Amino acid sequence: MIDKGLDGVPIFRNLGSQMDREGHVKIENHIYPTADRIAALMGNPSAEPIVMLNLLKFRDKAVYADGRATALTGREAYMLYGEAMRKVVEKNGGRFVFQAAIEQLVIGEVEQMWDIVALVEYPSASAFAKIATSPEVSEIGVHRAAGLEGQLLIRVQQRPF
Repeated sequence: MIDKGLDGVPIFRNLGSQMDREGHVKIENHIYPTADRIAALMGNPSAEPIVMLNLLKFRDKAVYADGRATALTGREAYMLYGEAMRKVVEKNGGRFVFQAAIEQLVIGEVEQMWDIVALVEYPSASAFAKIATSPEVSEIGVHRAAGLEGQLLIRVQQRPF
């Protein structure tokens, strides 16, 4: 979403509805994708691999929808999901590429910083959608939902410089 001005300095395109009244980009963390976004991925005919950029914010304490008592932190609950998800992704031809703790915001402002960034590669957009909506992922997803305060999941495409 970056164009270059006459002097070669990057300028940002109009982001329309993604901007608030003060001209700031709106950021909303969510736990699950919308049905129309999953449908778009399912309908994508490309067989090219995709990478998902995950920005994860954990709850201080895990909260399970079924009300079960737990001493787990949000991070610990999410990691139960993460380890199981790694097996599912790898079994279906994907791979976990990178994971790191987020240490510092250098440019910009956000109300709350995310805790972890992760890159996960999937064989294709439709493969991602099939994995994400599978009964297996639904079953382990209870730990994900219990641990996450919110997430941004961004599909990225590697391009040469």
